[in-house]
Amino acid sequence: MREKEVLKDYRYFPEPDLPPLVMSEEWIEVLRQAMPLLPRECCKKFINTYQLPAYDASVLTEDRDTALYFEELCQLTTYYKAASNWVMGPVKSYLNELTLSIKEFPLQPMILAKLIALVEQDQLSFSVASQKLYPALLAQPDKSPLALAQAFNLLQESDTKKIQALVDEVLAAYPEKIAAYRNGKKGILGMLMGEVMKKSRGKAAPKVANALLRQCLEDA
Repeated sequence: MREKEVLKDYRYFPEPDLPPLVMSEEWIEVLRQAMPLLPRECCKKFINTYQLPAYDASVLTEDRDTALYFEELCQLTTYYKAASNWVMGPVKSYLNELTLSIKEFPLQPMILAKLIALVEQDQLSFSVASQKLYPALLAQPDKSPLALAQAFNLLQESDTKKIQALVDEVLAAYPEKIAAYRNGKKGILGMLMGEVMKKSRGKAAPKVANALLRQCLEDA
């Protein structure tokens, strides 16, 4: 009985007279910056900041961890669309195949950023990067993409003099194709490009080879 009386009396104890809590605008902004973006806000940021299509942004923000990985990747590269293609393509394929989350993905954003740079700077073709170098990196995630590419002799030849020599050989072998091209059959360029790539054993940088071929074909 006495216990009930004590509890009853406790309800009437006055609340302490505390000063009101005041937070500065600076502190509120610090808290706001520390909070993770909501999916809709994150999607909008990917579209506006990284100039991604709406579809890419929606896929990349389907789960928080993928969005965070992509966000970190974009702090390490300016090839935002290429980064999106890699995360939505080879990365997701690998994770889906092994039923893994991106937290379990062996490649750190820095390594993927370096791999992307090799492709975008024409040191590797995307097909070689995705089919040969990428699997090698997954097996050795602590290795440098450039070092592995060099070890496996995957880097493209971009020396214009060497590629020009190959272009000259191909054009000398197909004089009738040159005439046909100049008569309007522009599709022949693809066939000639194929011959240049064969001669280079797939090592010639396609952009360089294409530009040199066009220049030679269009020179009267």
